[in-house]
Amino acid sequence: MATSELSCQVSEEDCERREAFWAEWKDLTLSTRPEEGCSLHEEDAWRRETYHQQGQCQALVQRSPWLVMRMGILGRGLQEYQLPYQRVLPLPIFTPAKMGATKEEREGTPVPLQDLLALETALGGQCVDRQEVAEITKQLPPVMPVSKPGALRRSLSRSMSQEAQRG
Repeated sequence: MATSELSCQVSEEDCERREAFWAEWKDLTLSTRPEEGCSLHEEDAWRRETYHQQGQCQALVQRSPWLVMRMGILGRGLQEYQLPYQRVLPLPIFTPAKMGATKEEREGTPVPLQDLLALETALGGQCVDRQEVAEITKQLPPVMPVSKPGALRRSLSRSMSQEAQRG
């Protein structure tokens, strides 16, 4: 299968406003594929000859940065699809409200967060309900080793097949 691709690059710079834009995308893809339902196969047993021919078509895919994709067979027209919106940049986790604000102008810490911070400071980083690992493992049921590794597998498969027969 032969494939040809055409990519686009756009760059723009505005020195006065100190802005720049740069984009690159795969614009056009043209590929040759076998055409479904278009093949010929002949066989002559007396002459011991065979002949096989497979039809081909050129599939065309065109993408754009405006989330529009056009697809189809070359010469038969293209179908246009609007792709769903996708964020290119990750969501910002922290965005300051005012970068140049003084300490007095900034908003205070929310009350639930103040209470949580006060509790952490009072505890000094210690957990009140802390338990040792040995105490936690004492509460767990004892581990029962399997005598034969295949025994468990056989009993499971037998019960599964019985369940399948019951319906």
